[in-house]
Amino acid sequence: MPHDADSPSPFHAGEQEMQRRAGKRDMAETLGRRMIRPFMPDQHREFFAQLPFLAAGAVDAEGLPWASLLSGPPGFAVSPDPEHLQVAINGAAGDPVQAAIREGAPLGLLGIELHSRRRNRLNGRVVSVSPASFTLRVDQSFGNCPQFIQERDLTPANDVPPAAPQTFTGLLPEHSALIAQADTFFVASHIPADADPEREGVDVSHRGGRPGFVRVAGNTLTIPDFRGNNHFNTLGNFLMDPRAGLAFPDFESGSLLLLTGTVELLEEDHPELAGFEGAQRGWQVTLHKGLWLESALPWRTGPGGFAPQTLRTGTWAEAEARAATPGP
Repeated sequence: MPHDADSPSPFHAGEQEMQRRAGKRDMAETLGRRMIRPFMPDQHREFFAQLPFLAAGAVDAEGLPWASLLSGPPGFAVSPDPEHLQVAINGAAGDPVQAAIREGAPLGLLGIELHSRRRNRLNGRVVSVSPASFTLRVDQSFGNCPQFIQERDLTPANDVPPAAPQTFTGLLPEHSALIAQADTFFVASHIPADADPEREGVDVSHRGGRPGFVRVAGNTLTIPDFRGNNHFNTLGNFLMDPRAGLAFPDFESGSLLLLTGTVELLEEDHPELAGFEGAQRGWQVTLHKGLWLESALPWRTGPGGFAPQTLRTGTWAEAEARAATPGP
């Protein structure tokens, strides 16, 4: 059942604070109680079972959040009942999300179907693990709108053995080039037990924009935050634990760039955001460490068809040009 009026809020203190700052607190609470469930509706259960990948977020032994993609043939994720999702483990060796999957661990999943631009979220806790699969018990299940999802068709790739993972603490030029041209990435965030022992959990979310919407300066990324569902799951988690895990897929090569680092929130009037079309606020991530997983994904795809909302947003090059143009 959705949350009733007498039950605790589906949002923790960080999410509620971000909703207040945006002037959306009452609306978010009303919609959240209606949308956020402690089980998966049948439509979501069927949706997860048809996907070739899931975005996943987890926390490593150091407490650092990571995002990644878990892939497999459709049916690699199945729901035996509305409260559980069972996922086959097919990840690349060295993937920090896969390494963090253990009994009792919080885990965030995002099912996203690129060709239809549908997505549904599932946050919960791992209740069992075997060498071949794990089972997640649902804490929160809810849908998301298709905004900012670029439309893509995935093609299964020939079996290419993944290379050994490459770790680093500073972005190399090829990493920066991939980020600068990205129109899609995934972000994991965490609310730790010491911040709220009853709400400890991990969330993973999609971010999309025109190529150039993520700015790279040394080891710091600056990311605009566009209009969303007003839940503020990601930014609310950042208030409780200012760290993020990012996953940038290279859709053409099937490789994954995974980063984890510290976060600074940028409010709406922050000078860093001046002139950026569509930015309501933003955030910066400073790299702590990263991982390059070459040929980690069993599918490939080319450039995406931009979502209508994406075309109404800007890039950092446009924002800088606008800021450099003298006023009347």
